[in-house]
Amino acid sequence: MCPCGRGPYQQCCGSLHQGAAAADPESLMRSRFSAYALDNREYVLRTWHPETRPRAVAPDPGLRWTRLEVLDHGGGGVFDAEGTVEFRAHYIDGGQPGVMAERSRFVRHDGRWVYWGPL
Repeated sequence: MCPCGRGPYQQCCGSLHQGAAAADPESLMRSRFSAYALDNREYVLRTWHPETRPRAVAPDPGLRWTRLEVLDHGGGGVFDAEGTVEFRAHYIDGGQPGVMAERSRFVRHDGRWVYWGPL
């Protein structure tokens, strides 16, 4: 099962991690969550807009991403240049459960969806 909870990994986020383009912002956001869960920092950075991307994403060995809830999404259609996704990402950090909530902005860059940042 894919870490994002949508289906088998290879048919879900696995193909995006291997280079396929995300069809929409929600798919990209799900693949980024899965990349965090699998410690695929290269993918996380590659799918971040160059203007807002940090130099690196530091590993956190005590943190484990466990579940994703997509609450809402907007835009991101074939003719859209932007889209948003609101989600809750559940984790365990040092044995303690937690939730990160965000409404994220995604934009097209060089013909592909990329993460811009939180709204």
